Amino acid sequence: MSILVVTEQRGGAWNRMSFETLAAAQQFEKPVHAAVIGTGIETLAQELAGYQLEAVHAVSHPLLEHYTADGYSLALRQLIEKVSPELVLFPHTYQVRDFAPKLATSLNRVLVSDVVARHGDVFVRQLFQGKINADIRFTGEPPFFASLQAGAWRADQTVAGSAPVVPFTPELKPEQIRVKPLDIFREAERAVDLGAAEIIVSVGRGIKEADNLPVVQKLAEVLGAEMAASRPICDNGWMPMERQVGSSGQTVAPKMYIAVGISGAIQHLVGMKGSRTIVAINRDPEAPIFEVADYGIVGDLFEVVPALIEEIRKVK
Repeated sequence: MSILVVTEQRGGAWNRMSFETLAAAQQFEKPVHAAVIGTGIETLAQELAGYQLEAVHAVSHPLLEHYTADGYSLALRQLIEKVSPELVLFPHTYQVRDFAPKLATSLNRVLVSDVVARHGDVFVRQLFQGKINADIRFTGEPPFFASLQAGAWRADQTVAGSAPVVPFTPELKPEQIRVKPLDIFREAERAVDLGAAEIIVSVGRGIKEADNLPVVQKLAEVLGAEMAASRPICDNGWMPMERQVGSSGQTVAPKMYIAVGISGAIQHLVGMKGSRTIVAINRDPEAPIFEVADYGIVGDLFEVVPALIEEIRKVK
């Protein structure tokens, strides 16, 4: 039995979570197929062909030029019937949240959404903003459907290889597309995509007041990092909302995440726990942030951060 990974692209640009999902699928030790959907997707399909896959399915049709839940679910249902995968995996994006339940329901199946881990045939998803982990096992006949949370798997763990590109043209009719595509909804015009940052320096309540932010901003500058914040900082208007990390902000998975003056409430942890290396600076040795940190510094940030900046400058 095989796995089908449904990737996501817009206007010829990948959603980075596609490769996190691909990496997760390759860890199942089963044959993996990948699908890319749209028009003019030849280059994207060839890029996917550079990974260890059974095949790359280039799902193309004029009615798929613009995303619609109708078009995607109809096209993917036909591909699934052709490939007969045991498991279909998606990145847990806004687009997937729109069409994947429709697709699963059309096959009389359920979708396990926002999966954060896997143990054998058990999938783990979080409830109540991460307070509870639920273990879920599929029963019945495949195919099974699951979407994977951003940052739960690392895109740099994908395995390179060589795969054939298989064109697939679904049978679609204009009258089947009942939704007229409009402009893509954007939550905010972000000055930066924190999800693409390799190093993030994030600040929390420990900064005390907005006038103290330059202390932490200097650390971000010397590291070439992006600045982020916990929810209270953004709620107070000290930093723009698009730089908030957490359950109600962005989900990030940088190479290094430095949490400065952040206690580590669960709402914040769910947004950054996929970071490769987590460094925490907090004066409270019992702060929850230390439970997920790879390196912890217990101390006053107003003393620790300037000292770190000085040492970093020495080695640069």
